[in-house]
Amino acid sequence: MTPPIEAVWRLEARRLTGALLRAGADLALAEDCVQDALVAAMQRWPSEGWPERPGAWLMTVAKHRLLDRMRHTQMTAREQQALGHDADARAAHLAPDPLDLLLADEADAVGDDALRLMFIACHPKLAPEAQWALTLRLVAGLTVAEIARALFVKEATIAQRISRAKAQLVGEPFDLPPASERAARLDAVCTVLYLMFNEGYVASSGAEWTRPTLCHEALRLARHLAALLPTDADAQALQALMELQASRLPARTDALGRPVLLLDQDRRLWDRLLLRRGLAALVRCRNLNALRSEGPGTLTLQAELAAVHARATHAEDTDWPQLLRLYDALHALQPSPVVALNRAVAMSHAIGPTQALPLMEALPLAGYPWWASARADLLQRLNRIEEARESLRQAIAWTGNERERALLLERLERM
Repeated sequence: MTPPIEAVWRLEARRLTGALLRAGADLALAEDCVQDALVAAMQRWPSEGWPERPGAWLMTVAKHRLLDRMRHTQMTAREQQALGHDADARAAHLAPDPLDLLLADEADAVGDDALRLMFIACHPKLAPEAQWALTLRLVAGLTVAEIARALFVKEATIAQRISRAKAQLVGEPFDLPPASERAARLDAVCTVLYLMFNEGYVASSGAEWTRPTLCHEALRLARHLAALLPTDADAQALQALMELQASRLPARTDALGRPVLLLDQDRRLWDRLLLRRGLAALVRCRNLNALRSEGPGTLTLQAELAAVHARATHAEDTDWPQLLRLYDALHALQPSPVVALNRAVAMSHAIGPTQALPLMEALPLAGYPWWASARADLLQRLNRIEEARESLRQAIAWTGNERERALLLERLERM
């Protein structure tokens, strides 16, 4: 696949799949028709020229493929039914014309095909890990390798989860669940949206440090979700978290596309509109938690963490003791190795690297480049330079992102 077609494909695949599911296709049929549209684009665009609206072109081809397949299926069914039923009996059993399904303006409570597809794919019949993997593949368009890195599991495991999830959903209606069931799927949808955002915020592989298009699509969906659920604290917290982190995107790379880490960023470049939106969403979240006399959940705590950085005009103004307190609370609710790693980093600034290093070294994060990189930073601050250099070499070996590797190599040379 040529890079330009691949870029369009990443943007449009989830929308196409969602639209075909909405039109009455099952998951396997929808994916087949979308793949047919991709093949047609690869065959025709290089020789015939690019269409003025590539997304609309792909949608038209995919819908025509769906129409052909559905009509063929219905024709077969009609011929079979005609062998023993009168016309009235046949009419009672016939499905609506697929063209009517495709052209119908179905209003629903979600109103966005990508978000709708997320609620559908996060099916309660699946284990949470399978929900995340399937939805990241279908909606976010992430590769198996990218999903594996996001979830800290092997690629073969992710491939199996996606395959089994599709098999488990065979025969299940791929319709938007009612509002009561959507509420039960909200946690999974929020998790998938944030994993999708994270892959855009720090690309796990490839030639670029960030994938802003993926970040902005996840943020768009999070805003849509928060607008749909104005009284849900988690939906507001998710929007707050993404707005605050997305505000840093203009400062995360320099003019040559090289990575700039948080403490080195020119904070004058941060997007002030996104900062204001994020802080406003966080206030809504706090108010909702207060109304229900509930403590902050994991998303709220992550948004509070992002807000501490957002309020620091300069890196040296960062309230590290407050960050450590927030990470203590987050780790109590979500005791994951990555949370523990970030807690150790906050501790190294709030208390000192001597206390933080043993906690960091005990974490089961072999293969995670940012663990090795953070460990190198603590070792360097303790003047254990050779150990720091070795830890940086580990980080370089483990990373799959070219920009990240260049950053780590530069650090190693300076050290």
